[in-house]
Amino acid sequence: MSRVLSTAFCVALLAATAGAFALTEKAKLQLSPIYRTLIAPKVFSPTCDCATSAAYIRFRLRKSDTLSVWMERGGKRASTLVSNRHYHAGEVSLRFDGLSDSGQTLPDGTYEPVIHFRSSHLTLHLPKPAWIELDTKPPVLHIRRGIRAQISPDGDGRRDAFHVHFRLSEPGHGILLLAGRQVWFTRGLHELGTLTWDGKLDGHPVRPGSYVLSASAQDAAGNRAKPKPVAVVTVRYIELGSSRVDVEPGKRFAIAVSTDARSYTWLFARGHGTAHTRTLRLRAPAKRGAYRLYVTENGHSASALVVVG
Repeated sequence: MSRVLSTAFCVALLAATAGAFALTEKAKLQLSPIYRTLIAPKVFSPTCDCATSAAYIRFRLRKSDTLSVWMERGGKRASTLVSNRHYHAGEVSLRFDGLSDSGQTLPDGTYEPVIHFRSSHLTLHLPKPAWIELDTKPPVLHIRRGIRAQISPDGDGRRDAFHVHFRLSEPGHGILLLAGRQVWFTRGLHELGTLTWDGKLDGHPVRPGSYVLSASAQDAAGNRAKPKPVAVVTVRYIELGSSRVDVEPGKRFAIAVSTDARSYTWLFARGHGTAHTRTLRLRAPAKRGAYRLYVTENGHSASALVVVG
């Protein structure tokens, strides 16, 4: 009798195990009610007034259902995105603006999307790849200040641009500004980098003179650090040491030429030539009068008045 009972118990146990296994395998085969989930951006700032001031949660719904979607932080509901709204099968797009249900900006931190399906009473917590980071603090910019530099952006490869290195408290973009307008924005998110100015504003070369450059930084969420002046950069192409030269008829005279170019051309009193030295020496005409001296390098010119008398 005991053997019969033991056999019957084993048969029942095997049947129960087989049933549980079948249920488990069936559960594995059940598809998630949503698919093709996309979160963008993963990091955002509701206070940046920029393209990353909100995050978007997009997914496709397999069957029509009534959804409630909210964001949780630390296991507590922080913001309701939608409450008991019916959606047809297909794409669903929701916006997380970083505000609480009372309209206050939420604290910085990581937020987890949660979706409740009314028809199945299923509550789905999206996994970590779908979590969103809220960040409102701009990066701290470390950069040398009080720099004075001179550039000659004429394309000859000699001091054509200004460069300065920077370091950030977190990965981000370095920014260089001239009169509040952006002249350089580094690619990629890095903690170390170099800011460069090629003497152009809005794609056009600036006139010779001195310019104050400011630096800023922007993180992945779009937060920008307050700009601070870092350098005074003088742009010059070619200059003469004096705007007027007085000389006697037929006498030789000299004038300083300041340029980064290896050579330059000169035009004076129907004569012309090419020079390489930083002091240009010429002979004045025999006839008294006022003459104009021109020196040119790579399309940039300077001039001086030569008075012969």
